[in-house]
Amino acid sequence: MFAIVDEPIDPRALEAAVRTPACGGVVSFCGVVRESADDGRAVIGLRYEAHAGLARASFVEIADEIQATMPEVRLAIVHRIGELAVGDIAVVVVAAAPHRSEAFTAARSAIDALKERAPIWKEERYRDGARAWIENRCGEGNR
Repeated sequence: MFAIVDEPIDPRALEAAVRTPACGGVVSFCGVVRESADDGRAVIGLRYEAHAGLARASFVEIADEIQATMPEVRLAIVHRIGELAVGDIAVVVVAAAPHRSEAFTAARSAIDALKERAPIWKEERYRDGARAWIENRCGEGNR
């Protein structure tokens, strides 16, 4: 399952969608809106926007690339758009594989690739009323 949604994401439903009796490892990553920005400012929420068609296509491409080297891995990637509050889940990546090491590797590779390549934009809303668009990146402070 690969999707951009505007409603809460259910990680357990995604786990059920990718899990099979052959999967000995299921790894779920949930990206959650946190209460402080990388620069320490108090965050009250986020707004995500995306080019839904291109984002979904990038999720499929990322999964295809991972499965080219780990063919037994099954992936689900879902990202939420719209207004999110602190504590809301913004993105879920689930990887299921016969062994835990492949599941962990696939989940990490998928979220890192998503952050670098998917056309998704994030606006932070701060307690003082300010707002700022934040680069969607994977690196120091964004792991």
